[in-house]
Amino acid sequence: MSNSPVLQPYTLGDLHLKNRVVMAPLTRSRSSTQGVPPDFAQDYYGQRANAGLIISEATNISPQAVGYAYTPGIWTDAQVESWQKITATVRANDGRIFLQLWHTGRISHPDVQPNGRLPVSASAIKPTGTAFTEGGMKEHVTPRALETDEIPGIVEDYRRAAENAKRAGFDGVEIHSANNYLLEQFVRDSTNKRTDQYGGSIENRLRFPLAVVKAVTEAWGGGHRVGIRLSPATTQPGETPLDSTTHETFGTYVDALNAYGLLYIHTIEGVTQQTRDVPDGVDFLDLRRRFKGAYIGNNQNTLELAEKELAEGRADLFSFGRPYIANPDLVPRLASGAPLAEAPKPYWYGGGANGYSDWPGMNGPVTVKR
Repeated sequence: MSNSPVLQPYTLGDLHLKNRVVMAPLTRSRSSTQGVPPDFAQDYYGQRANAGLIISEATNISPQAVGYAYTPGIWTDAQVESWQKITATVRANDGRIFLQLWHTGRISHPDVQPNGRLPVSASAIKPTGTAFTEGGMKEHVTPRALETDEIPGIVEDYRRAAENAKRAGFDGVEIHSANNYLLEQFVRDSTNKRTDQYGGSIENRLRFPLAVVKAVTEAWGGGHRVGIRLSPATTQPGETPLDSTTHETFGTYVDALNAYGLLYIHTIEGVTQQTRDVPDGVDFLDLRRRFKGAYIGNNQNTLELAEKELAEGRADLFSFGRPYIANPDLVPRLASGAPLAEAPKPYWYGGGANGYSDWPGMNGPVTVKR
């Protein structure tokens, strides 16, 4: 068995974690058309409670936030009640779980929006690529730019979602401000062409995301149970570059986040599913040093890479995404050096329990306590 420091207990704020392994948020599209997670999600998350911390799949804060079919929400009582069962199961299996709060913005489609409305964004700029709808993949459309007076209402949607996450029994929340979803659409000058107080300078472009951070931390009584996800190097959904002064923009963002006492920043180091390469000028170690809380490194992690990054002081915790799909017992496998199973892509999104909560562990079925 491994005595890797990555697999040893770690104290994150006031949370005592079993190890430094974090289960990254993984969109799996198994929820109902009403955004209610299925009962078998209790098994899925309970089986993976070997992680020091689980971050839930991205969860919509409102009907307007939806960008993909069959993704969960946190704005109705039925959604909260289903999540309560999941968090109770994770807790029964000695796990910790945060809910990731999500608004997709322009990365959506009228087919998944209330009454077929246009998706919203900082500016009316069409993204490349396609959206996953109940009718299959459909090309993205040009979004509607949010009116200035609409933005405070979305901040309140985040506040209510954070309050509902607390009611659902989560240990904390993570604000999704990455992968060119709504908050990052405001942060980057390629997707934010506004001329009001939410556009122009870096400080103006950060105004809406920081208002969200303020509302969410207030809902949780401070930042001690709130994290945020960032992706300075992302090129999703295809345009590049996404910001003219990337490191200055994100350095200013991280400096501003310090005022809210956040527990951690969770940074995608490269482009999800693609590469760990980063653009010239983006310095993740500088961001890690500037931030006063913990730093979670993400993207194509292995135990060996995590050990190296920890030894070099580049991160405190390490999130694993795709390996957790087919390896519910990922931490025991890492500890023993057992090979990792690979999940075929058809199992990633949509469907039922098959390819979701029925993956065996290295010693057979992974049992879940209730």
